Amino acid sequence: MKPTLFVLAAGMGSRYGGLKQLDGLGPNDETIMDYSIYDAIRGGFGKLVFVIRKHFEEDFRKKIVSKYENHIPVEVVFQELDNLPASFTVPEGREKPWGTNHAVLMGKDVIHEPFAVINADDFYGRHSFEVLGKQLSEMDGLKNDYCMVGYRVGNTLSESGSVARGVCETNAGDYLTGVVERTAIERINGEILFVDENGKKVVLDENTPVSMNMWGFTPDYFQYSEDFFVDFLKANAGNLKSEYFIPLMVNELIIKGTARVKVLDTTSKWFGVTYAADRQGVVDKIQSLVDAGEYPNKLF
Repeated sequence: MKPTLFVLAAGMGSRYGGLKQLDGLGPNDETIMDYSIYDAIRGGFGKLVFVIRKHFEEDFRKKIVSKYENHIPVEVVFQELDNLPASFTVPEGREKPWGTNHAVLMGKDVIHEPFAVINADDFYGRHSFEVLGKQLSEMDGLKNDYCMVGYRVGNTLSESGSVARGVCETNAGDYLTGVVERTAIERINGEILFVDENGKKVVLDENTPVSMNMWGFTPDYFQYSEDFFVDFLKANAGNLKSEYFIPLMVNELIIKGTARVKVLDTTSKWFGVTYAADRQGVVDKIQSLVDAGEYPNKLF
């Protein structure tokens, strides 16, 4: 069975002020997401699932889904604030979505095979989809055995300023022991540095794996996520800004010894528009990949 690609796109409408500004960065106005989907099809993925907000469904189907329909089966699911377990209601004043792992939960009725999770607006690169597609195709029928793509931190920096990254800690077998969110990572005089919680500068090795929210799961992950969401809501429902993130769930499963997560190395360079000033650089990088024959001039 071919794995499924699950694209987290619920933040899209709000972030870009509606889909009209879904930024065309490729030579034929391709979005970053177009490249991910093209790479996923090449990497052996057999189905596409988007999680979006209901209010921009019509726009999304017309502008986005229609592009891919002749290339790969597509499903759309919805993340809304009131998608909550029985006996829970939306706290008064809550406007913020419940976070990335809540978005993942929305796929449980349509995904019955190993699946990858990615952000809609990150450029992940061809090699990362190859390694993840291969790993997921070997995970059919397994449980409690997950994976993630660990990018080499030196391949994920912005030229326009510092970035926040989930720095991965692994054991000798390349299994994840934890993800620690580090802010203000940047290259200074050739060294990659961040400032730790004690205000101390720490140097990171060029090849330290970091999480760019590119995960591989099997369907049993949905049940764990559902159960843990209840605990999360009991503890955090009163905090209107709290979010149920994927690393939170993954760390919980690792700490309890319930599941293990293999960290897959990739040579792909990540890029995205973290700062407005990054936009032209992304356009140039995509163009150079097209010029090098990595991608066709027109994708779909």
